[in-house]
Amino acid sequence: MTAQILIVDDDPVQRRLLKAAVERDGHHSHMAENGRQGLEILKAHAGIDVVVLDLMMPEMDGLAFLDALAVMHIDVPVIVQTGQGGIETVVNAMRAGAFDFVVKPVSPERLGTAIANALKLGHEQGEARSRGSRGRRSGTVSFSDIASASPDMIRVIDLGRRAAQSTIPVMLEGESGVGKEMVARAIQSASERSGKPFVTVNCGAIPENLVESILFGHEKGAFTGATEKHAGKFMEADGGTLFLDEVGDLPLDIQVKLLRAVQQGEIETVGSSRVQKVNVRLISATNKNLIEEVKAGRFREDLYYRLNVFPITIPALRRRKEDIPNLVRVFLHRFSTEQRLGAPLTISAGAMALLTAFDWPGNIRQLENTIYRAVVLAQGSELTETDFPQILGQLPDFAAGSAVRREIGEKHLRLVESLTAPVESLAAEEGPSREDMIASVDDSGEIRKLAEVEEELIRFALKFYGGQMSRVARRLGIGRSTLYRKLKDYGIDPDNPVQSVA
Repeated sequence: MTAQILIVDDDPVQRRLLKAAVERDGHHSHMAENGRQGLEILKAHAGIDVVVLDLMMPEMDGLAFLDALAVMHIDVPVIVQTGQGGIETVVNAMRAGAFDFVVKPVSPERLGTAIANALKLGHEQGEARSRGSRGRRSGTVSFSDIASASPDMIRVIDLGRRAAQSTIPVMLEGESGVGKEMVARAIQSASERSGKPFVTVNCGAIPENLVESILFGHEKGAFTGATEKHAGKFMEADGGTLFLDEVGDLPLDIQVKLLRAVQQGEIETVGSSRVQKVNVRLISATNKNLIEEVKAGRFREDLYYRLNVFPITIPALRRRKEDIPNLVRVFLHRFSTEQRLGAPLTISAGAMALLTAFDWPGNIRQLENTIYRAVVLAQGSELTETDFPQILGQLPDFAAGSAVRREIGEKHLRLVESLTAPVESLAAEEGPSREDMIASVDDSGEIRKLAEVEEELIRFALKFYGGQMSRVARRLGIGRSTLYRKLKDYGIDPDNPVQSVA
């Protein structure tokens, strides 16, 4: 679809490169040299669909621009560019409300993916994600269902699409929880075997004495307890795909029989001397270093080379943090639907920043479970940092403390500066007047104490947002419990912030 994209960057060379990338994808571009000019364009063109924003600019930087958007109630997805890949920069941008981020120099493909995801949120969210939810419930997954904002995951999807064009054995490598089965299902869906059986076997979860029977089947009476004939997973997958998860956990004697099945397409059920032909496409997965397993004698070298014909490594979530915002939104929509909520829950900028900052040792599976728990326990329509206490407890910089105190003077003075002319004229109908500006120096010309500025800013925020505590806490970048504590410390009445509590 064609969209209106606003590019805000003070570097003319970068603007031209971004303009070319945007227009190559069929979109219309609008250019701004700085944040103030960008706000003017947004005010004049109500049809802007996405903003691509540089963080480091003179006059008004990216964070001030984001704060001004919030004050002026302009709701448009913003993709920020940063020349620094540090998580602190990313977290600050997400806290300020950014939809996504890219690291300079950004490739046209990465930018195109970010814009497409932003447009999906604004224009196709209901239809596209409901299709995705139905697909997951039915077991059908396509490559478009995989969150792929990071270059590493775009590479994974490209390799997966290529693998789908043949029956070549695929080996998916990566830590537990990175989404290996989802990639395997997408390969199946994009192949000629789409619609045929997709059978999953967790090789590490089968008792050793039952592995052969489960994989290859058994005849009635083949062993004690075999009261009926069992076809086995290979026969169940005949004509389709067999996904061997954690294949490195297979016993050595079973590896011999698996090698025969791979080489000759033949299996022999337990208790039978008759060989059966099977037509199965094999996709294997492991979280182990199979080369090391081969060296240690725990995995057959000949089987390794038979299975590892087309290896695809799926990176850990901590190495592709660009995917976290998209994954969070997908999970929120899915679980909101499953819980039969009237409308999908939203997530505050601070909570999104918190989730982006965390390293997720359990990868996507851990993130998914975390969002599920938060949706089930949610008290309102928006998730905030306090809805993720286990994550918050592991990132002390997000709790009340030094990080908040360091930011409150610097970050929120940017917010105040963003309201001065000419932005002031743009927000005149609903923004604060000059009488509401917070001074940074006292009558004697000295810098005011941080506590004084903080108290005045909290009073102003309470008045500005009509006492909406969640919104006040979110815009101040602190948790609600921290806000209530500060109200008590400063003696502020939330219903009448101008007056102090007696």
